Amino acid sequence: MRDLIAQTLVSLLRLLLPAEGRHAAEPPAAPPIFTPAPVSPWSRPWTAPSAEEVRAIFNDAHTRALPSPQRERSYAAAFARIGVDYDHPTMPLRSLVRRGRVTA
Repeated sequence: MRDLIAQTLVSLLRLLLPAEGRHAAEPPAAPPIFTPAPVSPWSRPWTAPSAEEVRAIFNDAHTRALPSPQRERSYAAAFARIGVDYDHPTMPLRSLVRRGRVTA
């Protein structure tokens, strides 16, 4: 009996509310497979500093006379002026940081 009532309701709803819209249409065809062309690294301009700029920073006579920690800060400041992040120190950090006992 339930089956007969369900079939009757479904057929009545199909008559009263015909299916229209995107769900009633046929499914769209699959788009063609598109593989983009590989991008050449030479298509964009060079953004890193040139070798001459880097040599000028590291071979500066004033900078060479400075102690090691100040020399690193000077390198970082010079690279920051040309827009490059200098985050790799050339000297080991353990020479700057010493551990000691803390007495409370």
